Amino acid sequence: MLDRIIRPIDTVQEWFGFIVAFLIWPMLFITVYEVFMRYAFNSPTIWGFEATTFTYGLHFVLGLGYTYLYDGHVRVSVFVNLLRPSKRAIISLACHLVIFLPVYIMLTYGLGDYALTSIKDLEHSWTAWSPPIYPFKALMALGFFMLLLQGISATCKDIRTLVRGEE
Repeated sequence: MLDRIIRPIDTVQEWFGFIVAFLIWPMLFITVYEVFMRYAFNSPTIWGFEATTFTYGLHFVLGLGYTYLYDGHVRVSVFVNLLRPSKRAIISLACHLVIFLPVYIMLTYGLGDYALTSIKDLEHSWTAWSPPIYPFKALMALGFFMLLLQGISATCKDIRTLVRGEE
């Protein structure tokens, strides 16, 4: 039963993370181009820094769920790792239910509202380049939604561990 929830979320997250990894290429191209223009021709662009910042921010935010899928987020688990899997699952489940899910439900909702307002206003950056930033805000909300989905998958995995009585 729980695998019907876990498997699709993990599969979509795996695919999504694979696609998001390719954002490193435009960021690399923009950075190399900007450095080349600045130092070879003494002619920096007005858009290079901001484009790099946007691309890096998207790479970071859109990769949150993928990182969580592979347990790559920083945590202090010195004592928890000494426990049996069932005890770890209890602690993890409690943290998911009390902290993770409520916080990320509120963050995802808030960022969704933030993105919709930005889209409605067709918001642009205040810099000289002045690119539209509403697509970036929408993608930021998507990144937090993907992290929330992965938290749901992790919660289901904890429940599955407890139901199966894995030691």
